[in-house]
Amino acid sequence: MFGFLKKITESKIYAPVKGVCLPLSEVNDRVFSSKMMGEGVAFRFDGDEIFAPCSGEVIMIASTKHALGIRAENGTEVLLHIGLETVNLQGQGFEVLVQAHDKVKAHQPIVRINRKLMDDQKIDLILPMVITNTSDYEIKKYGEAQAVTCDSVVMETLKR
Repeated sequence: MFGFLKKITESKIYAPVKGVCLPLSEVNDRVFSSKMMGEGVAFRFDGDEIFAPCSGEVIMIASTKHALGIRAENGTEVLLHIGLETVNLQGQGFEVLVQAHDKVKAHQPIVRINRKLMDDQKIDLILPMVITNTSDYEIKKYGEAQAVTCDSVVMETLKR
């Protein structure tokens, strides 16, 4: 009857791209592979669009446009880091389709990349996706080493 008063404690986290879901250990960057930033997964992906992995609020966009954070409705903070060494591009090759504090829905396009530029610059386009406030959540991971689409649930978080 009073369902609107119920606090959201769970969140489904979807693949932000179409490709293959990988364990963070396969990211050639110690910050991610050692889970220094938090628990998560990574993706090798096709195409040029990155989609919101959950509904929530955009809480951070790097000035170099290569990283973006979203706070899910249950408070889970999801960081998307597009490629390795992409900070050196200084925003070139990225079109951010949202702004900080925008409300987003899962599957909504949030970033478009210039894949030709990335290929020409020999950028490793692996995409780590981590939960930066890992200690606040129980995290279940699904789909590592599997093909995924933006409809694929790759993690679920439950508030501790």
